[in-house]
Amino acid sequence: MRHVYLDNNATTRVAPEVVEAMAPYWSERYGNPSSMHTFGGNLKREIDRAREQVAALLGATAGEIVFTSGGSESDNLAIKGALEAIGGRKRHLITTRVEHPAVRGVFHHLQKQGFHLTELGVDSTGALDLNQLAAAITPDTALVSIMWANNETGVVFPIDRIAEIVKARGAVLHTDAVQAAGKLPIDVSRLPVDLLSISGHKLHAPKGIGALYVRKGTKLVPQVIGGHQEKGKRAGTENVPFIVALGVAAELAARHMAEENTRIRALRDKLEKGLLARCTDTRVNGAKRLPNTLNVSFEYIEGEAILLLLDDLGIAASSGSACASGSLEPSHMMRAMGVPFTAAHGSIRFSLSRYNTEEEIDYVLEKVPPIIERLRQLSPFAGGQEWHGTPLSHEH
Repeated sequence: MRHVYLDNNATTRVAPEVVEAMAPYWSERYGNPSSMHTFGGNLKREIDRAREQVAALLGATAGEIVFTSGGSESDNLAIKGALEAIGGRKRHLITTRVEHPAVRGVFHHLQKQGFHLTELGVDSTGALDLNQLAAAITPDTALVSIMWANNETGVVFPIDRIAEIVKARGAVLHTDAVQAAGKLPIDVSRLPVDLLSISGHKLHAPKGIGALYVRKGTKLVPQVIGGHQEKGKRAGTENVPFIVALGVAAELAARHMAEENTRIRALRDKLEKGLLARCTDTRVNGAKRLPNTLNVSFEYIEGEAILLLLDDLGIAASSGSACASGSLEPSHMMRAMGVPFTAAHGSIRFSLSRYNTEEEIDYVLEKVPPIIERLRQLSPFAGGQEWHGTPLSHEH
Protein backbone atom coordinates (compact mmCIF):
# COMPACT_ATOMS: atom_id res chain seq x y z
CA MET A 1 0.00 0.00 0.00
CA ARG A 2 1.12 3.53 -0.71
CA HIS A 3 1.94 5.55 2.41
CA VAL A 4 1.69 9.34 2.67
CA TYR A 5 2.65 10.58 6.12
CA LEU A 6 1.13 13.97 7.00
CA ASP A 7 1.17 13.75 10.80
CA ASN A 8 4.54 15.30 11.53
CA ASN A 9 3.28 17.47 14.38
CA ALA A 10 2.59 14.21 16.22
CA THR A 11 6.00 12.73 15.46
CA THR A 12 8.55 12.72 12.67
CA ARG A 13 10.59 10.17 10.80
CA VAL A 14 14.08 9.84 12.27
CA ALA A 15 16.47 11.35 9.72
CA PRO A 16 18.84 8.82 8.09
CA GLU A 17 21.80 10.97 9.15
CA VAL A 18 20.58 10.76 12.72
CA VAL A 19 20.23 6.99 12.61
CA GLU A 20 23.76 6.71 11.26
CA ALA A 21 25.16 9.00 13.96
CA MET A 22 23.56 6.91 16.73
CA ALA A 23 24.86 3.55 15.53
CA PRO A 24 28.31 3.44 17.23
CA TYR A 25 26.81 4.15 20.66
CA TRP A 26 24.81 0.92 20.76
CA SER A 27 27.64 -1.60 20.36
CA GLU A 28 31.04 0.09 20.09
CA ARG A 29 30.94 3.17 22.34
CA TYR A 30 28.57 2.03 25.07
CA GLY A 31 30.41 3.30 28.16
CA ASN A 32 29.03 5.43 30.96
CA PRO A 33 30.09 9.08 30.48
CA SER A 34 30.52 9.46 34.25
CA SER A 35 33.14 6.69 34.43
CA MET A 36 36.75 7.55 35.30
CA HIS A 37 38.14 5.28 32.59
CA THR A 38 38.58 6.70 29.12
CA PHE A 39 36.27 4.14 27.47
CA GLY A 40 33.31 5.82 29.14
CA GLY A 41 34.66 9.20 30.10
CA ASN A 42 35.55 10.13 26.52
CA LEU A 43 31.86 10.08 25.65
CA LYS A 44 31.43 13.32 27.55
CA ARG A 45 32.96 15.08 24.57
CA GLU A 46 30.18 13.71 22.37
CA ILE A 47 27.58 15.00 24.82
CA ASP A 48 29.29 18.39 24.87
CA ARG A 49 29.23 18.53 21.07
CA ALA A 50 25.51 17.70 21.00
CA ARG A 51 24.89 20.39 23.60
CA GLU A 52 26.64 22.90 21.35
CA GLN A 53 24.57 21.80 18.35
CA VAL A 54 21.28 22.22 20.23
CA ALA A 55 22.43 25.55 21.63
CA ALA A 56 23.26 26.78 18.12
CA LEU A 57 19.72 26.01 16.91
CA LEU A 58 18.30 28.14 19.74
CA GLY A 59 20.87 30.94 19.84
CA ALA A 60 21.90 29.83 23.33
CA THR A 61 25.20 28.90 24.94
CA ALA A 62 26.00 25.25 25.59
CA GLY A 63 25.89 25.74 29.36
CA GLU A 64 22.24 26.78 29.11
CA ILE A 65 21.07 23.44 27.66
CA VAL A 66 19.76 20.63 29.89
CA PHE A 67 18.99 17.29 28.24
CA THR A 68 15.72 15.60 29.23
CA SER A 69 13.59 12.67 28.09
CA GLY A 70 11.37 14.88 25.93
CA GLY A 71 9.05 17.85 25.76
CA SER A 72 6.79 16.76 28.62
CA GLU A 73 9.68 16.40 31.04
CA SER A 74 11.15 19.70 29.87
CA ASP A 75 7.83 21.45 30.54
CA ASN A 76 7.50 19.84 33.97
CA LEU A 77 11.08 20.69 34.92
CA ALA A 78 10.69 24.29 33.78
CA ILE A 79 7.41 24.99 35.56
CA LYS A 80 7.86 22.99 38.75
CA GLY A 81 11.58 23.68 39.01
CA ALA A 82 11.17 27.44 38.64
CA LEU A 83 8.30 27.62 41.13
CA GLU A 84 10.18 25.57 43.68
CA ALA A 85 13.13 27.93 43.30
CA ILE A 86 10.84 30.92 43.93
CA GLY A 87 9.84 29.19 47.14
CA GLY A 88 6.16 29.99 47.48
CA ARG A 89 6.61 33.75 47.74
CA LYS A 90 4.28 34.23 44.77
CA ARG A 91 1.20 32.09 44.10
CA HIS A 92 -0.23 33.33 40.80
CA LEU A 93 0.33 31.54 37.47
CA ILE A 94 -0.64 32.44 33.91
CA THR A 95 -0.98 30.20 30.87
CA THR A 96 -3.39 29.83 27.93
CA ARG A 97 -6.35 27.59 27.24
CA VAL A 98 -4.65 26.19 24.16
CA GLU A 99 -1.43 24.83 25.67
CA HIS A 100 -0.29 21.27 25.15
CA PRO A 101 -1.51 18.89 27.89
CA ALA A 102 2.08 18.68 29.18
CA VAL A 103 1.71 22.31 30.27
CA ARG A 104 -2.01 22.54 31.04
CA GLY A 105 -1.85 19.36 33.11
CA VAL A 106 0.95 20.73 35.27
CA PHE A 107 -0.89 23.98 35.90
CA HIS A 108 -4.14 22.25 36.78
CA HIS A 109 -2.18 20.05 39.21
CA LEU A 110 -0.63 23.15 40.78
CA GLN A 111 -4.03 24.81 40.98
CA LYS A 112 -5.23 21.93 43.15
CA GLN A 113 -2.25 22.60 45.41
CA GLY A 114 -3.39 26.14 46.08
CA PHE A 115 -1.90 28.22 43.27
CA HIS A 116 -4.15 30.80 41.62
CA LEU A 117 -4.35 30.18 37.87
CA THR A 118 -5.30 32.49 35.02
CA GLU A 119 -5.89 30.84 31.64
CA LEU A 120 -5.93 33.30 28.74
CA GLY A 121 -8.36 32.73 25.89
CA VAL A 122 -7.89 33.10 22.15
CA ASP A 123 -10.08 34.58 19.44
CA SER A 124 -11.63 32.74 16.49
CA THR A 125 -8.31 32.85 14.60
CA GLY A 126 -6.42 31.35 17.54
CA ALA A 127 -4.69 34.61 18.44
CA LEU A 128 -4.03 35.89 21.96
CA ASP A 129 -5.09 39.29 23.27
CA LEU A 130 -1.83 40.72 24.60
CA ASN A 131 -3.70 43.45 26.47
CA GLN A 132 -5.43 40.67 28.38
CA LEU A 133 -2.03 39.18 29.20
CA ALA A 134 -0.69 42.49 30.46
CA ALA A 135 -3.78 43.06 32.60
CA ALA A 136 -3.55 39.57 34.10
CA ILE A 137 -0.04 39.99 35.52
CA THR A 138 0.04 41.11 39.14
CA PRO A 139 2.81 41.53 41.73
CA ASP A 140 1.91 38.01 42.89
CA THR A 141 2.52 36.47 39.43
CA ALA A 142 5.36 33.97 39.71
CA LEU A 143 5.45 32.39 36.26
CA VAL A 144 3.92 32.71 32.81
CA SER A 145 3.98 29.82 30.34
CA ILE A 146 2.85 30.44 26.75
CA MET A 147 3.60 28.15 23.84
CA TRP A 148 5.53 29.44 20.83
CA ALA A 149 3.33 27.62 18.30
CA ASN A 150 0.19 25.54 18.72
CA ASN A 151 0.44 21.84 17.96
CA GLU A 152 -3.06 21.50 16.51
CA THR A 153 -3.52 24.60 14.37
CA GLY A 154 0.08 25.73 13.96
CA VAL A 155 -0.86 29.24 15.13
CA VAL A 156 2.31 31.13 16.07
CA PHE A 157 2.19 33.40 19.11
CA PRO A 158 4.24 36.66 19.17
CA ILE A 159 6.75 35.46 21.77
CA ASP A 160 8.91 38.55 21.35
CA ARG A 161 6.06 40.85 22.42
CA ILE A 162 4.92 38.40 25.09
CA ALA A 163 8.43 38.37 26.53
CA GLU A 164 8.56 42.16 26.66
CA ILE A 165 5.28 42.29 28.59
CA VAL A 166 6.13 39.51 31.04
CA LYS A 167 9.72 40.50 31.79
CA ALA A 168 8.81 44.16 32.27
CA ARG A 169 6.58 43.00 35.12
CA GLY A 170 9.15 40.75 36.75
CA ALA A 171 7.66 37.28 36.20
CA VAL A 172 9.51 34.18 35.01
CA LEU A 173 8.65 33.26 31.40
CA HIS A 174 8.58 29.72 29.99
CA THR A 175 7.67 28.84 26.41
CA ASP A 176 6.90 25.41 25.02
CA ALA A 177 8.72 25.61 21.68
CA VAL A 178 8.30 21.93 20.84
CA GLN A 179 6.47 22.67 17.58
CA ALA A 180 8.42 25.81 16.70
CA ALA A 181 11.98 24.49 17.03
CA GLY A 182 13.36 23.61 13.63
CA LYS A 183 10.49 25.30 11.80
CA LEU A 184 10.98 28.91 12.90
CA PRO A 185 14.17 30.85 13.68
CA ILE A 186 14.79 31.00 17.44
CA ASP A 187 17.40 33.25 19.03
CA VAL A 188 17.18 33.36 22.80
CA SER A 189 20.22 35.65 22.93
CA ARG A 190 17.88 38.40 21.70
CA LEU A 191 14.66 37.12 23.23
CA PRO A 192 14.27 37.42 27.02
CA VAL A 193 12.60 34.08 27.72
CA ASP A 194 13.89 32.32 30.84
CA LEU A 195 13.00 28.74 29.96
CA LEU A 196 12.27 27.03 26.63
CA SER A 197 11.31 23.41 25.92
CA ILE A 198 12.02 21.31 22.82
CA SER A 199 11.46 17.66 21.91
CA GLY A 200 13.60 15.55 19.59
CA HIS A 201 10.87 13.54 17.93
CA LYS A 202 9.30 16.68 16.48
CA LEU A 203 12.46 17.47 14.48
CA HIS A 204 13.58 14.08 13.14
CA ALA A 205 15.32 12.70 16.23
CA PRO A 206 13.98 9.68 18.16
CA LYS A 207 11.22 9.72 20.75
CA GLY A 208 12.53 9.91 24.31
CA ILE A 209 14.96 12.82 24.06
CA GLY A 210 14.44 16.54 24.56
CA ALA A 211 16.06 19.59 26.03
CA LEU A 212 15.30 22.56 28.23
CA TYR A 213 16.96 25.91 27.68
CA VAL A 214 17.63 27.57 31.04
CA ARG A 215 18.81 31.15 30.75
CA LYS A 216 21.98 31.81 32.72
CA GLY A 217 21.00 33.10 36.15
CA THR A 218 17.53 31.50 36.13
CA LYS A 219 17.07 29.48 39.31
CA LEU A 220 15.77 25.95 38.82
CA VAL A 221 15.31 23.14 41.34
CA PRO A 222 15.82 19.66 39.80
CA GLN A 223 12.80 17.37 39.66
CA VAL A 224 14.74 14.16 38.98
CA ILE A 225 17.12 13.75 41.92
CA GLY A 226 19.90 11.29 42.56
CA GLY A 227 22.94 12.24 40.53
CA HIS A 228 25.26 15.03 39.42
CA GLN A 229 24.42 14.82 35.71
CA GLU A 230 23.41 17.88 33.68
CA LYS A 231 25.17 20.13 36.18
CA GLY A 232 22.86 18.93 38.92
CA LYS A 233 19.67 19.95 37.08
CA ARG A 234 18.60 16.47 35.95
CA ALA A 235 19.92 13.25 37.50
CA GLY A 236 20.33 10.01 35.58
CA THR A 237 22.98 8.35 33.41
CA GLU A 238 23.09 10.24 30.14
CA ASN A 239 21.30 8.66 27.17
CA VAL A 240 24.30 9.09 24.90
CA PRO A 241 22.94 7.76 21.57
CA PHE A 242 19.78 9.83 21.88
CA ILE A 243 21.67 12.94 22.98
CA VAL A 244 23.95 12.57 19.97
CA ALA A 245 20.85 12.10 17.82
CA LEU A 246 19.27 15.33 19.09
CA GLY A 247 22.48 17.21 18.36
CA VAL A 248 22.63 15.99 14.77
CA ALA A 249 18.89 16.60 14.28
CA ALA A 250 19.28 20.17 15.57
CA GLU A 251 22.13 20.80 13.14
CA LEU A 252 20.07 19.40 10.25
CA ALA A 253 17.06 21.49 11.29
CA ALA A 254 19.13 24.66 11.14
CA ARG A 255 20.42 23.63 7.71
CA HIS A 256 16.90 23.02 6.37
CA MET A 257 15.24 26.07 7.95
CA ALA A 258 14.96 27.91 4.63
CA GLU A 259 13.33 24.85 3.06
CA GLU A 260 10.71 24.82 5.83
CA ASN A 261 9.68 28.32 4.88
CA THR A 262 9.78 27.89 1.09
CA ARG A 263 9.24 24.42 -0.38
CA ILE A 264 7.33 22.92 2.57
CA ARG A 265 5.20 26.06 2.95
CA ALA A 266 4.39 25.93 -0.77
CA LEU A 267 3.27 22.30 -0.48
CA ARG A 268 1.10 23.17 2.54
CA ASP A 269 -0.44 26.10 0.65
CA LYS A 270 -1.14 23.90 -2.37
CA LEU A 271 -2.92 21.39 -0.15
CA GLU A 272 -4.92 24.15 1.54
CA LYS A 273 -6.01 25.85 -1.66
CA GLY A 274 -6.87 22.53 -3.30
CA LEU A 275 -9.04 21.34 -0.42
CA LEU A 276 -10.89 24.65 -0.14
CA ALA A 277 -11.54 24.67 -3.89
CA ARG A 278 -12.72 21.06 -4.10
CA CYS A 279 -14.63 20.63 -0.83
CA THR A 280 -17.60 22.84 0.01
CA ASP A 281 -18.41 23.87 3.60
CA THR A 282 -14.75 23.71 4.55
CA ARG A 283 -12.81 26.14 6.76
CA VAL A 284 -9.19 26.61 7.81
CA ASN A 285 -8.63 26.91 11.55
CA GLY A 286 -6.06 29.46 12.64
CA ALA A 287 -4.16 32.34 11.07
CA LYS A 288 -0.42 33.09 11.00
CA ARG A 289 0.61 29.47 11.23
CA LEU A 290 3.71 27.33 11.11
CA PRO A 291 4.81 26.74 7.51
CA ASN A 292 4.05 23.02 7.69
CA THR A 293 0.63 22.95 9.37
CA LEU A 294 -2.92 22.93 8.01
CA ASN A 295 -5.90 22.37 10.30
CA VAL A 296 -9.08 22.24 8.25
CA SER A 297 -12.68 21.54 9.28
CA PHE A 298 -15.04 19.68 6.98
CA GLU A 299 -18.47 20.62 8.27
CA TYR A 300 -21.25 18.17 9.14
CA ILE A 301 -19.05 15.04 9.31
CA GLU A 302 -16.89 13.28 11.88
CA GLY A 303 -13.12 13.63 11.78
CA GLU A 304 -12.66 10.05 12.96
CA ALA A 305 -14.56 8.75 9.93
CA ILE A 306 -12.39 10.84 7.63
CA LEU A 307 -9.22 9.50 9.24
CA LEU A 308 -10.34 5.89 8.91
CA LEU A 309 -11.03 6.28 5.20
CA LEU A 310 -7.77 8.14 4.68
CA ASP A 311 -5.95 5.36 6.51
CA ASP A 312 -7.46 2.81 4.11
CA LEU A 313 -5.73 4.76 1.33
CA GLY A 314 -2.41 4.94 3.17
CA ILE A 315 -2.75 8.60 4.20
CA ALA A 316 -1.82 9.44 7.80
CA ALA A 317 -3.22 12.62 9.36
CA SER A 318 -4.81 13.40 12.73
CA SER A 319 -7.93 14.74 14.39
CA GLY A 320 -7.03 16.94 17.33
CA SER A 321 -3.71 16.32 19.06
CA ALA A 322 -2.18 12.86 19.33
CA CYS A 323 -1.90 13.26 23.11
CA ALA A 324 -5.69 13.66 23.38
CA SER A 325 -6.65 10.77 21.10
CA GLY A 326 -9.32 8.46 22.47
CA SER A 327 -11.62 11.32 23.43
CA LEU A 328 -14.85 11.83 21.48
CA GLU A 329 -15.03 15.46 22.59
CA PRO A 330 -13.74 18.23 20.32
CA SER A 331 -10.20 19.27 21.20
CA HIS A 332 -9.60 22.00 23.75
CA MET A 333 -8.14 24.12 20.93
CA MET A 334 -11.37 23.97 18.92
CA ARG A 335 -13.33 24.78 22.09
CA ALA A 336 -11.13 27.75 22.89
CA MET A 337 -11.52 29.15 19.36
CA GLY A 338 -15.30 28.85 19.56
CA VAL A 339 -15.48 26.59 16.50
CA PRO A 340 -19.09 25.32 16.04
CA PHE A 341 -19.79 21.65 16.71
CA THR A 342 -20.61 21.17 13.04
CA ALA A 343 -17.02 22.06 12.16
CA ALA A 344 -15.11 21.10 15.31
CA HIS A 345 -15.95 17.40 15.01
CA GLY A 346 -14.74 17.38 11.40
CA SER A 347 -11.37 18.97 12.14
CA ILE A 348 -8.36 17.33 10.50
CA ARG A 349 -4.71 18.31 10.90
CA PHE A 350 -2.29 17.78 8.05
CA SER A 351 1.33 18.47 9.07
CA LEU A 352 4.22 18.17 6.63
CA SER A 353 7.96 17.64 6.84
CA ARG A 354 10.94 17.94 4.52
CA TYR A 355 10.38 14.35 3.42
CA ASN A 356 7.00 15.12 1.80
CA THR A 357 6.74 15.56 -1.96
CA GLU A 358 4.45 17.37 -4.38
CA GLU A 359 3.37 14.00 -5.78
CA GLU A 360 2.10 13.06 -2.31
CA ILE A 361 0.11 16.28 -2.05
CA ASP A 362 -1.44 15.59 -5.46
CA TYR A 363 -2.43 12.11 -4.24
CA VAL A 364 -4.11 13.55 -1.13
CA LEU A 365 -5.97 16.14 -3.19
CA GLU A 366 -7.19 13.35 -5.44
CA LYS A 367 -8.43 11.16 -2.59
CA VAL A 368 -9.86 13.55 0.02
CA PRO A 369 -12.76 15.20 -1.92
CA PRO A 370 -14.51 11.87 -2.74
CA ILE A 371 -14.21 10.88 0.93
CA ILE A 372 -15.82 14.14 2.05
CA GLU A 373 -18.61 13.80 -0.52
CA ARG A 374 -19.29 10.20 0.52
CA LEU A 375 -19.47 11.06 4.23
CA ARG A 376 -21.65 14.11 3.60
CA GLN A 377 -24.16 11.90 1.81
CA LEU A 378 -24.38 9.82 4.98
CA SER A 379 -24.57 12.80 7.35
CA PRO A 380 -27.99 13.76 8.77
CA PHE A 381 -26.79 17.37 9.10
CA ALA A 382 -25.56 17.98 5.56
CA GLY A 383 -27.74 19.21 2.73
CA GLY A 384 -29.23 22.13 4.58
CA GLN A 385 -30.87 20.23 7.43
CA GLU A 386 -31.06 22.11 10.69
CA TRP A 387 -28.28 21.64 13.25
CA HIS A 388 -29.61 21.80 16.79
CA GLY A 389 -26.25 22.19 18.51
CA THR A 390 -24.66 25.48 19.52
CA PRO A 391 -21.21 26.89 18.91
CA LEU A 392 -18.58 25.85 21.43
CA SER A 393 -18.13 28.50 24.07
CA HIS A 394 -14.85 30.31 24.60
CA GLU A 395 -15.35 29.45 28.27
CA HIS A 396 -14.51 26.04 29.75
